[in-house]
Amino acid sequence: MLTLLARLLKALNSESGAWALAIAFVLGMIMGFTPLWRVHNLVILLVALLFRVNLSGFILSFVICSGLAYLLDPVFHAIGFAILSAESWQPVWQSMYDSAFWRVVQFHHTITLGSLVLSLAFAPILAVVSFWIVSQYRRRIQAWFNKLKIVQALKANRFYTIYANLKG
Repeated sequence: MLTLLARLLKALNSESGAWALAIAFVLGMIMGFTPLWRVHNLVILLVALLFRVNLSGFILSFVICSGLAYLLDPVFHAIGFAILSAESWQPVWQSMYDSAFWRVVQFHHTITLGSLVLSLAFAPILAVVSFWIVSQYRRRIQAWFNKLKIVQALKANRFYTIYANLKG
């Protein structure tokens, strides 16, 4: 876990884009909120690997949101039940359930559908908020930290120069 946090801090301090970290947090949140062994989570994992989002941010977001998902399961169930029991949508749900593909996707489960709908609704908000947090961190906290005398003294040390050249 400490290695994961160290890699996240390295990503926060790196030159990689703030949007890449924000998208990693969003994908991890969607995968963490929804039940793990579902087809849409394979698609999310494929997107995360193909587009090379920050895996440390993705995994950290997944772990945090998986823990929160247990607390939010009653909310997910209520949302999924409300959507699945809507009278006007019954023909759609029936035709989807009759298809083998949609049964494999398992959108007929209340928690799966409710958690996916809620996480997709919350995704744009999390993307903007996490982009803002990463930007503010890089603008304010990172600059303040690098101005500290002890940090400047450590970076001027020959050992730090060797370390910086090795980690690249």
